[in-house]
Amino acid sequence: MYLQSLPCTALAAQGKTPDVAEGRAMFRRGLVAWVSRVGVVLTVACCCLSLLYVLACSPHSEESQAPLPRANAPTGKEGYQALLQEREEQHRHYISSLKKQISQLKEALQERSEQLKSVQDSLERAAGAPPVGLLDGAAERNHADLQEFLRSQLGRAEVHSGVKLPSEYAVVPFESFTLQKVYQLEMGLTRHPEEKPVRKDRRDELSETLETALQALNTPRDGDNPQQQKAYSPSDFMEGISRTEKDKGTLYELTFKGDRSQEFRRLVFFRPFGPLMKVKNERVDTANMLINIVVPLAKRADKFRHFMHNFREVCVRQDGRIHLTVVYFGKDQMSEVKGILENTS
Repeated sequence: MYLQSLPCTALAAQGKTPDVAEGRAMFRRGLVAWVSRVGVVLTVACCCLSLLYVLACSPHSEESQAPLPRANAPTGKEGYQALLQEREEQHRHYISSLKKQISQLKEALQERSEQLKSVQDSLERAAGAPPVGLLDGAAERNHADLQEFLRSQLGRAEVHSGVKLPSEYAVVPFESFTLQKVYQLEMGLTRHPEEKPVRKDRRDELSETLETALQALNTPRDGDNPQQQKAYSPSDFMEGISRTEKDKGTLYELTFKGDRSQEFRRLVFFRPFGPLMKVKNERVDTANMLINIVVPLAKRADKFRHFMHNFREVCVRQDGRIHLTVVYFGKDQMSEVKGILENTS
């Protein structure tokens, strides 16, 4: 366009004829038109290739899903009705299965109720009649089996004799208790071993054991004079120990004051996860019994001096039938501990 606007004089001045200039202009216009057409063709080809790539490489679902019917489609209403009918049929089957299970449970409950009623009637008839018949024989056998089981549990426990243990970790420690307090050794020496407060279930358990022991002590034996027999009360109870073996039961040992100053009564009970069973009821005479005390010690000479003062006042001067062994760890303050022991001796 710019070349067409040039005057012929300018073209002549440049030494170019008008025909040559016009031919070049036409060539340029044709070249531009051809390039534009080629660009359009390439653009359309790229779009077609992109569309083919998207259609070929898009992920397909493994399971073919039926398209949902549309409401405005000719078959939309029929499709929804078919779907509703299918769901309704499924719910009907589920409801019928639930009704069947409920009826089965009702039949089982009625059968058990009838069995229970028949057993109660049999027990009521047996209660008003002497122990004869098949039912009484079965009851006696059941009672004998129960007694045999309790005796087997008692024989397995460490009541009459000890058992060999694999290591010291298998030892079940005893717990000490009085009328007001329970001392648990499993809590260790870093804490105060006294249980505060005592749990209600534990308090009821120990109270039942104490009442059973007092009843056994106050029951007269054969050959004893009831008038000369001492009447024991909770104030005569001194101390008890107990421990529970998880597969056998609970062992109780209770100590009461005896008739004389150096005599005590010791009762042993065992509860094999059932009724309380009395194992021993014996008198313990401590007139010729020596008590051994072992004290582990490391440093703490001041505390040991205070302990030895109480030991001398309570144990040595009042009784004297006692032997003290001090196991000392280390060498610090050993001379002071030796001096305290020599003074006490």
